Amino acid sequence: MIAFVSGPVAALAPTTAVIEVGGVGMAVQCTPDTIAGLRVGEPARLATSLVVREDSLTLYGFADDDERQVFELLQTASGVGPRLAQAMLGVHRPDALRLAVSTGDEKALTAVPGIGKKGAQKLLLELKDKLGAPLGTSGLVGAQRAAAAGPAPWSEQLAAALVGLGYAAREAEDAVAAVAGQAEEAIAATGSAPVPQLLRAALQTLNRAR
Repeated sequence: MIAFVSGPVAALAPTTAVIEVGGVGMAVQCTPDTIAGLRVGEPARLATSLVVREDSLTLYGFADDDERQVFELLQTASGVGPRLAQAMLGVHRPDALRLAVSTGDEKALTAVPGIGKKGAQKLLLELKDKLGAPLGTSGLVGAQRAAAAGPAPWSEQLAAALVGLGYAAREAEDAVAAVAGQAEEAIAATGSAPVPQLLRAALQTLNRAR
């Protein structure tokens, strides 16, 4: 198992970071939030989980070991593969997921694209005894406050991801404004904004502008 990769960031894409390790570029699948914290040319260390399939080897990367552990635990639930597990971490931080499961918060889980009401109910049952209690330094009360606040607004997540990809802050702001209508439609339909899809749409807008 590849527990982590460490080295300069060689390239960034909406869902992938390439980390140079010993002269080899390792492509690592990451959430937009993780991508937003990276900069091309700067050193990075990502905790990783290698998913082996008959026709592929895919490396998933995380900001820390706790995220990786939760990613792997989520996949012990039936019907949860690596993509859905990563999507869950793209919407909620580990402690917010722990709190949602421990308190039976269906709404928090249905905020994740691809999880409906029945799926959320099933996940709550299967994960109840696996994720454990929130680990935050301020305890359960602090985790409850964080969960109540929810993930960062989609616009902030998107702007940070674009800046992380090398765009100027003004360009990022313009791109966020360009996809605001799409985000509002998604929120009205599903209750959440799909940041990865919005990031792709924003990048298309920026490419046309150039």
